[in-house]
Amino acid sequence: MNHVVDFSPVQARLETAKAIAWDGCHKIYVVMDDVELGKMIGYGYEPITKDQKDAEQMFATILEWFADSCDLVFIDAVSTNKENPNAGFETLIGQFFGEDE
Repeated sequence: MNHVVDFSPVQARLETAKAIAWDGCHKIYVVMDDVELGKMIGYGYEPITKDQKDAEQMFATILEWFADSCDLVFIDAVSTNKENPNAGFETLIGQFFGEDE
């Protein structure tokens, strides 16, 4: 069975995103601030920034990455949260989006 994926949360977050990043397998991130952008670079990602592509171009890139991803693909927005770093992750497309309930 084919499942329709709602990418509207991704498009909405891209309007104010600093960058996008992909691990080449299943982790796709919409990077929301400079601190997280620095972390992504430090982790070895090669982010695409808003200086390189606009929101529409970033979205097209994310769609390509999503299609080329391994199983368990997800898309999270990530923002700095100093009190609780885990609270900085916002699931836009969850890993099990295609699983039957």
